[in-house]
Amino acid sequence: MTTARRSDATRAAILEAARERFASDGYDRATIRAIARDAGIDPSMVMRYYGNKEGLFAAASEIELHLPELGGMPAQHIGAVLVTHFLERWERDDVLTGLLRVGVTNEAGAERMRAVFAEQLGPVTRGVCPDPEEAPRRAALVASQILGMALTRYVLRLSPLVEMTPDEVVAWLGPTVQRYLTAEAP
Repeated sequence: MTTARRSDATRAAILEAARERFASDGYDRATIRAIARDAGIDPSMVMRYYGNKEGLFAAASEIELHLPELGGMPAQHIGAVLVTHFLERWERDDVLTGLLRVGVTNEAGAERMRAVFAEQLGPVTRGVCPDPEEAPRRAALVASQILGMALTRYVLRLSPLVEMTPDEVVAWLGPTVQRYLTAEAP
């Protein structure tokens, strides 16, 4: 294996271990030593590639939401499509859950979560809301619903939300997200 490939494999192992450790332990309790142990490397390698815990967290929490293209679909379906998308992401992506968990307990995590939603949800919102000037406010309202659902379903595991099927969650939450995105402002 070449040095470049070995370096890429080491970085990937570190990021995988960091994501799992941040998700399970939270930002404050996760340590460089534990992450290095999980990755099967010396802690100095983590520092070499990422500098410090903050740099490692920033790299480990890079998340692409892969939001669906909403512009061409009928407006009445946008809320349901967006809620369905986020439910599917949370069902299969522990990194997103870990970032949410860290975001409620640590300022670095909260800032990362704000950036992910502003950078990725903001443009989608601008593309479908009636007044692009209102897009930041509407995106924040959508995020409040999506993140609130995720916090109660995947972190706090609040019953009966945990027992609801994805279709039931979409039926309840979709119309609210729809209103935030496309309805005239009050």
